Amino acid sequence: MRFYVKRKRTPQIIIVSLIDIFAMLLIFFIVTTTFKTAESELSIKLPTSKTASAAKNPTEPMVLAITSEEKIILDDHPVKNVEELSSAIEEAKKKYTPERPLAMKADQKVSFGFIVQVIDSLKKAGVTNLPTFTKAPEQK
Repeated sequence: MRFYVKRKRTPQIIIVSLIDIFAMLLIFFIVTTTFKTAESELSIKLPTSKTASAAKNPTEPMVLAITSEEKIILDDHPVKNVEELSSAIEEAKKKYTPERPLAMKADQKVSFGFIVQVIDSLKKAGVTNLPTFTKAPEQK
């Protein structure tokens, strides 16, 4: 009596299906990844300026944003009022490097009196140079 012994096949990896899976994963990660820098989700309409120029700072500045409702946000952290702004800036300078520049982004609907209060508070914190964000005029 003769028994037939099945030969064991050597294990094989089916590469075609692996390539399909990797291609689908690659497409998924490319589509779901955003290539934008992180921006805060504030609705600020910047005023236009005909003489504005781009800043030449090698480091990213701390951004002081003022919304149309006159709310103050310093680097995506809300500040309760103008009086607490100088202490918030001093804490931010301690937290980061003191040489990190500060830039202001204010909505065009903010009153001039509020901007003056903010600038006074900035002077108390020792800020001497304050660049502002504006948008270029639309070309026709």
